[in-house]
Amino acid sequence: MVASMNEEALRITRETGYTHFFSRSRNKIWHKGEQSGNVQKVQSIFVNCEESSLLIRVVQHGDAACHDGYHSCYYRRLQEDNSYQIVAERIFDPTIVYATKQEEADYNSDTLYKENLHKLEEEMRQLYGAYIYLRDHDLSEESNTSRLLQERSQSYLVARLADELQELAEVQSGEHVHAGRDSDTILEGSQVGYWLFLLAAGRSIPLNDFMPHTAVLSGYYSPCSDEKAVEQCEECVRMVATDQPSLIAQGLQRGFAFVGWACAGAQVSPLAPAEYDLAQMRRKGLLT
Repeated sequence: MVASMNEEALRITRETGYTHFFSRSRNKIWHKGEQSGNVQKVQSIFVNCEESSLLIRVVQHGDAACHDGYHSCYYRRLQEDNSYQIVAERIFDPTIVYATKQEEADYNSDTLYKENLHKLEEEMRQLYGAYIYLRDHDLSEESNTSRLLQERSQSYLVARLADELQELAEVQSGEHVHAGRDSDTILEGSQVGYWLFLLAAGRSIPLNDFMPHTAVLSGYYSPCSDEKAVEQCEECVRMVATDQPSLIAQGLQRGFAFVGWACAGAQVSPLAPAEYDLAQMRRKGLLT
């Protein structure tokens, strides 16, 4: 299984010897198996080379690690037509195991997060694919975006990104108003995403290196203070202005997380800015 941890979840895991994780959708620590009884006793913890993830080896008590009732969270195979084929047997029915209203609400909340993540990833991959196409095919005469990608002026793109981040922040503070906070957040959030994608495409940063869909939902489900959000913007601009791909990727993540933060504050869907961009792409005939 794959799950999120923050510092507190890791501390509790090490202190108790059983896995604890952080739910971004519920904004709280949860003990794996607290409802189902399928707890995980920690055997060892490993850290990856970039210190960005942990591999925890456990003894699984109970037959199912997945909250959907399967032995593993990876119980579906991706087909050539992008559909899923279930390849494992369901061990328990989650609607029975998570019987109380609160547990059912938690289950539904986690399910919604997964659905949003899957849909947003599809949308982000579509968008980034279109920008890659405009980078690799010189359509400068008909597309300003293609011209910008041919010019590869990182300093210009960074400056425009900084402007849009500032405008998105001012939408949240009420200093920048067009039509209203919700619609302005979608518009300015899409603009921030646009310049982030151009910077990524211009430097050939693979989408899997900055995972914009995960970053947006991280900012949305785990909102920070206004002060921390401003710091996030400053770090984003500083990092994407460097020549180091790993730092640029981190800066891109911070920028997309800021979009998620703004969507949460304005109470609009975290998918809305990307869907706005997709609609614009289709209108221009760049996507079908």
